[in-house]
Amino acid sequence: MPGVLPIGDPAPADGLLPDLVVEGAEHRDFGVYLHVPFCRVRCGYCDFNTYTAQEIRGVRQNDYTGHARHEIELADGVLTGSGLPARPATTVFFGGGTPTLLPVTDLVSMFDAVRDTWGLAHGAEVTTEANPDSVDAAYLQALSDAGFTRVSFGMQSAVPEVLATLERTHDPQRVPLVVGWARDAGLEVSLDLIYGTPGETLENWRASLEAALTCEPDHLSTYALIIEPGTKLARQIRRGEVAEPSDDLQADMYELADQVLDDAGFDWYEVSNWAHRDPEAAGSSVRHRSRHNLAYWRGQDWWGVGPGAHSHIGGVRWWNVKHPAAYADRLTAGLSPAAGRETLDLATQRLEQILLLSRIREGIAIDILAESVRPQVPALIAEGLIDGRDALTGHIVLTLTGRLLADLVVRRLTED
Repeated sequence: MPGVLPIGDPAPADGLLPDLVVEGAEHRDFGVYLHVPFCRVRCGYCDFNTYTAQEIRGVRQNDYTGHARHEIELADGVLTGSGLPARPATTVFFGGGTPTLLPVTDLVSMFDAVRDTWGLAHGAEVTTEANPDSVDAAYLQALSDAGFTRVSFGMQSAVPEVLATLERTHDPQRVPLVVGWARDAGLEVSLDLIYGTPGETLENWRASLEAALTCEPDHLSTYALIIEPGTKLARQIRRGEVAEPSDDLQADMYELADQVLDDAGFDWYEVSNWAHRDPEAAGSSVRHRSRHNLAYWRGQDWWGVGPGAHSHIGGVRWWNVKHPAAYADRLTAGLSPAAGRETLDLATQRLEQILLLSRIREGIAIDILAESVRPQVPALIAEGLIDGRDALTGHIVLTLTGRLLADLVVRRLTED
């Protein structure tokens, strides 16, 4: 089952936010995340808040769109009632789960609710995740016609044996087809890959990278497989049925990805994300970066709609109840679906700022570091963990080795 929610303070029944969220709000972007918690099957490695048809009790999948629209209406009342200025959505992201298990009319209905409630900023990025076997050409065209701009396909691997270990259901030969359909519909395309699956070799990983590049995506995400407690895969490893992933092999796989993707014209802009360089913009890859995910790393504002979804507005973070039935019940009763929340103090905000900014290519401005840890900077340069040229311009940017040891770098920059 999905992991547990954080422990925080009780959230008020009306969802209203403290006065502190108003300060500086006009300078922060506002994004919307819509969590669709349904999957056809549960993959053995997955710890997300998702449910198969057999696991849902007390709620119908067909009713979900109405509940999500209800929360969007509630969210507008909370933001207005908390004194926040009206802001259009700069990004909208449908995640899951598998959002495209729902009829395309359902996704469009939820998107319309966002657009009608807050409006969209000029050039807004609108993304949905999708499995290669959950869409066809007509579905993708309907998304584009409705105003979606981007689709992120869960490719994970091009090697059938690796997909079988991950319990992914799609045929890897379908990936080029769906990418072509998305392109024909005018959508930008991102592909998600996972490395370090038990039994996966370095050559398997190279084959997946090369297969993904053959599809000519605009963006690639590569994630090291993490064995989450309580998952089927964790139990299989504990019983000795499959081997535990090797940290050293995963490091080799990351280095290979960085080399292969750079050679193919992709720039890393976040530890796990690469965007294709645009020859028409003097080699810039900025246009193809995921602006929604960058908003998370830069500490912007977003409202998360759906069971278990997390939100952040002006230093206040909260999360919704997990189960779709409990979520629906609270909304039907006119209550906020928030299960708990926390207000970040200045020290925590500073720690999180360093942690998040360390992951992106722009890096951390040295002047936000405490005076006591600034002597660490030349030492980290000497150890090859941060880039010396960027440090001369006042920013800490991780080298390739630093990306592999990002947690160590953050500890050195935050521990007095």
